[in-house]
Amino acid sequence: MLRRPAHHRQPTHAREILTREFGWGLDGMLRERAGDLVGILNGADYDVWNPGSDPHLPRPYGPATLEAKEASKRALREQIGLPPSDRPVVGVVSRLVAQKGIDLLARGAGTLIEAGADLAVLGAGEPEIVHALEALQHAHPGRARLRLGYDEPFSHLVVAGSDLVLVPSRYEPCGLVQMHALRYGAIPVVHRTGGLADTVRDEGEMPGRGTGFAFDGLAPDSLAAAVRRALSLRRSDPAGWRALQQRAMAEDFSWDKAAAHYSRLYGDLLR
Repeated sequence: MLRRPAHHRQPTHAREILTREFGWGLDGMLRERAGDLVGILNGADYDVWNPGSDPHLPRPYGPATLEAKEASKRALREQIGLPPSDRPVVGVVSRLVAQKGIDLLARGAGTLIEAGADLAVLGAGEPEIVHALEALQHAHPGRARLRLGYDEPFSHLVVAGSDLVLVPSRYEPCGLVQMHALRYGAIPVVHRTGGLADTVRDEGEMPGRGTGFAFDGLAPDSLAAAVRRALSLRRSDPAGWRALQQRAMAEDFSWDKAAAHYSRLYGDLLR
């Protein structure tokens, strides 16, 4: 029988599924076999998600050339229908469903707009959430825009052209959007759950070592407060913001790293 090493710290979702809330009826069995449970985070494909060679961007950029990211921001504004502006862009690339917390976004987006941000949303999903986002777009013309559907090339532009990327999921075994956002210097704002908690370090809690912002509590006000913290840093400390972007871009969530965990796991099973 496989036993994980005593020093091994389980990814957050592997611990969450031991609870009734996240175990979906299997939590009792999982708790009984907790010593045999192994969690492995996703890997991001940096051959596809690389701002230095991404064919979907108007200009390549990297940690040393972040000023070139502005070209993606201008292109995103033009293509999604936001007017030219220096206002920060908050991007969302997601299924528009309650599991992804998009209902929280729909209820709290007005506060984000009042705080000085514009909103660019790409996705499709539950009709009631889509209708709420359409109503938001109607209520804030020129400040919130929604593109419905799945569009892989445009998703790259949303991530590259955004200053912040929101991932407010109610639960998330791992997630990839925040990993892509990190690599593109689009600072993720995440609900502290599952893989989001494992892949984003809150800059307010770890000054000079953070890679994004996290919030607790599934409420629009909690999400808005985290976004306001991010916007405040961007506005008040441009050098600190750039350093935050560069730390985010240096994070390694490649498949090489994930595959090494699988290789060790399979080796332990064979032994």
